[in-house]
Amino acid sequence: MAHATLTLLDDGDCRRVHDATVDLLETVGVDVFYEPALETLAAAGATVAGRRVRLSRELVHTALDSAPRSTVVRARHDGPALQLSAAASYFGTGSDCLYVRDPDTSERRRATTADIETMAAFCDGLANIDFVMSMGLPADVPQAVDDLAQVAAMLRGTGKPLVVAPRHGDVIADIKAMAAACGAGDSVIIYAMPSPPLMHDGDALTKVIACAELGVPLVYAPAPNAGATAPRSVAASLVVGNAEVLSGLVLHQLTAAGAPFVYGAGVAVMDMRTGIDPYVVPESFLGHQAGVDMARHYGLPSFSYAAVSDSKTLDEQWSAEAALTALLGALSKATLLHDVGYLESGLQSSYESILLGNELVGYARAFLRETSFDDEALALDEIKAAGPGGNHLATRYTRSHYRDFWETSLFSHIMHDRWRSEGSQTLRERTSAAAKELLARPRPVLVDKTAAERLAALLADRLRLRGR
Repeated sequence: MAHATLTLLDDGDCRRVHDATVDLLETVGVDVFYEPALETLAAAGATVAGRRVRLSRELVHTALDSAPRSTVVRARHDGPALQLSAAASYFGTGSDCLYVRDPDTSERRRATTADIETMAAFCDGLANIDFVMSMGLPADVPQAVDDLAQVAAMLRGTGKPLVVAPRHGDVIADIKAMAAACGAGDSVIIYAMPSPPLMHDGDALTKVIACAELGVPLVYAPAPNAGATAPRSVAASLVVGNAEVLSGLVLHQLTAAGAPFVYGAGVAVMDMRTGIDPYVVPESFLGHQAGVDMARHYGLPSFSYAAVSDSKTLDEQWSAEAALTALLGALSKATLLHDVGYLESGLQSSYESILLGNELVGYARAFLRETSFDDEALALDEIKAAGPGGNHLATRYTRSHYRDFWETSLFSHIMHDRWRSEGSQTLRERTSAAAKELLARPRPVLVDKTAAERLAALLADRLRLRGR
């Protein structure tokens, strides 16, 4: 079976990047700003001098060998599970946008817990959104519990697996308990990031350790910035990011060998004219692809980007960038492709952008389907039977396969006169109308009274703890 794919690094390239990374970890090392992590690493044989930790090739290879190649993340309420491996791809939204574009007024405003819950419910009905992230940092709850408030809102809105980016590892047990109260404690993945260049702070490392101890899958995603926190090249940025991920993996596997781990891909490229880190530039997606190639080289599941835009509004730039990155992300074959629907370089979310992302992911998935060239697919007998000047509109083969091809629900494929007679709607107008229609549909109740009370109690307990 033939299928489209994309790679940047061959095996020789991957070995060169790996060797450069190991050399960096052995000779320079990383800075670790969390005492329990320093103690664990020193006890395992790492060279520790103050905050600086140097890791041997053996420690890195032992961690790579012990990390599982596949992990199942369940959905709640009988939805499909995610098989986290290098052989599967899933798409989902992103986390922690400060702003949301209101679906009624088109106003750009601060996100609330109601937005997070409603967007989660919106995603619950979209066929090509496989996992859900918050898409908002709620401004209407105390900062001490905004991460748990996000989780509670998403649990009320969707039964799909969640990827959560908590502030600190001390809430991961609570997050798992919240998910368990709503149907499946093993339906959550945790997202954490090192601090470029080559540093791990306490917030990140508490998540690394807690995930390992609790058996919660961890995404550890770097963000080296070419020209700022990494040299101004894709290759050098990849080495910095790879060193951050692998050093995090060493601690993770020392804490609990065999704990599930997802390799995060990520390279930022600063616009030197503005100081902004745009999402949609060629070099960033080359860096993401290189990271996914490294993850595949290691046999690990990966985490990358798809269907994102730097546009500030729902305009031509939005649709062009979302389309480009949906296809680039899908072609990368990363395991978890996140940030579907992001606007404004990760600062803004919108229902329309999620809906368009869902449509574009459907297109990309159709493009990436395995295509058979066996005797049945070649249909030579059909071609001979129709002969020169014939057609295949009413043949058995067409009747059997006409639904095999992708069909759009948002793009217009009709003639101009019919398009005018139906209101001359633009893509944005069709997308906005479809989003409003979906939002108006009745929402199923996913959290019963007992679970709701449990969520509220966990939030209250955590507020008391963090508020001290």
